[in-house]
Amino acid sequence: MLTVWYNTRCPVCDAGIGRQKRRLIEAVKAGRIEFRDINLEPAALTGHGASLDDIRRRLHATDAAGRLLVGADVAIAVWQATPGEGWLAMV
Repeated sequence: MLTVWYNTRCPVCDAGIGRQKRRLIEAVKAGRIEFRDINLEPAALTGHGASLDDIRRRLHATDAAGRLLVGADVAIAVWQATPGEGWLAMV
């Protein structure tokens, strides 16, 4: 499962994730991706060396293998899971 950590206190972040959630509703229901508010679990990624401030500044996620993804790598992973947007992740 891809777990995307985002900042609901940032209006831009919250709106962007809200859009993706709507597009990925089937993947969310199937348990392939989840979106979690870092403000509710501020220490969630400290084991990966990511602070609350880091996560508030840049999008972070953990993949099915437990690896930390940051910034553009998160966007690519989300695009790959979004119907009709996988082409955005092609190199």
